[in-house]
Amino acid sequence: TEQVGKLGWFDRVFCSPSNHRVHHAVNDHYLDRNYGGILVLWDRLFGTFREEDKKCVYGTRGQLDSWDPLWANAEVYWALLKDSWHTRRWGDKLRVWLKPPGWRPSDVSARFPKLDFDMAKVSTFDPPASRATLWFAGVQFALLLLGVSTVLWFAESWPTRELAVWSAALAVGYWAIGAVLQGRISVLEVLLIEVAALATATSTLGLLELHFIFKPMTMLVAIVFVAMRAMESGARGRFDALLMAALAASLAGDVFLMLPGGYFIPGLASFLVGHLFYIALFHRGMPWFPSRRALLGTLGVGAAMYAWVWGGLNDPVLKVAVAAYVTVIALMTAQAIGRAQVQRDPASIAVAVGACFFMLSDSLIAINRFVQTVPLVSLWVLSTYYMAQILIVHNARSVGPSAEPLPSSRMGYAG
Repeated sequence: TEQVGKLGWFDRVFCSPSNHRVHHAVNDHYLDRNYGGILVLWDRLFGTFREEDKKCVYGTRGQLDSWDPLWANAEVYWALLKDSWHTRRWGDKLRVWLKPPGWRPSDVSARFPKLDFDMAKVSTFDPPASRATLWFAGVQFALLLLGVSTVLWFAESWPTRELAVWSAALAVGYWAIGAVLQGRISVLEVLLIEVAALATATSTLGLLELHFIFKPMTMLVAIVFVAMRAMESGARGRFDALLMAALAASLAGDVFLMLPGGYFIPGLASFLVGHLFYIALFHRGMPWFPSRRALLGTLGVGAAMYAWVWGGLNDPVLKVAVAAYVTVIALMTAQAIGRAQVQRDPASIAVAVGACFFMLSDSLIAINRFVQTVPLVSLWVLSTYYMAQILIVHNARSVGPSAEPLPSSRMGYAG
């Protein structure tokens, strides 16, 4: 008994992991206490130790209200950026970044006051989610945790590129889990995002056997998602047919471009057909090219890109094919931007951003193939390509008098 008592005293003074719970509490007298995760010796030496004498209330004092791990790390810097932007004093624009947490310029505090923290009003962020979604997110979290453990296990022996690529893919997966738990995306969209991340990672790292699986799988999941969303909403109309046709053409282009040999022209033709479907899609309920400025701008960018790669186009057939492709993708992007300027809603703007990402991805392919080697080209080409497709698939919807009904929230569609 005496030995146990001595051990308990030692654990209490020097090595008490339970006391670290205090560090994560938002209670006033727990703030900035118990920094040590295992050893509390240093907290006792420097006066930062606090015994857990009241129930710990966990969370953030600013009510994060999000499951997004990326936003959880970035939102504090976004708040600082807004304060730095709004303050009128140039000195305060710099002090915002150097002062202790909680400090705000006086003019910003007066214009944009923040309510004092009230412990009684602290609430748990718990958006509604079905049991199936919770189980899905739990399984996904376990798989991602296994991935994180693998990366940490091999971190010392892996090269920096491999470590960075897999870490980025895991971060994308965690973001997708947070999004589905908040009802921002559906379960199928989580799978779409994860497969796209795996396709990008395996291509970047040269894991071609796996890449040949994940790359076509990505567009297949996108097609299934659009089809199920249309069935769920009862909106199996021409709009969804055009969207699925564009995705099917993209799938054909993906397959042609990843095959060894001379399949660049068939791949280019497949994507050209896909862009024609996208043009027809974005024209639904819209006039042709509503923004002349966008039309001139995208055609100008396309012409400049074509002039840049001209020297590498040795085959006359290739010159004609690339010219046709550049024109069509420029028209597709112009139609999407004009559509966004007419609708002026977040969904149409996201579609226009996706079209711009499509143009960027194809420009990177052209530069790498016909001008000069782009470092980590697969990473940049595929990440922008999948960003384009996901933004379009998630946000595109019919407009106008003949618009189909909007998708049901049961699919988790948050357009």
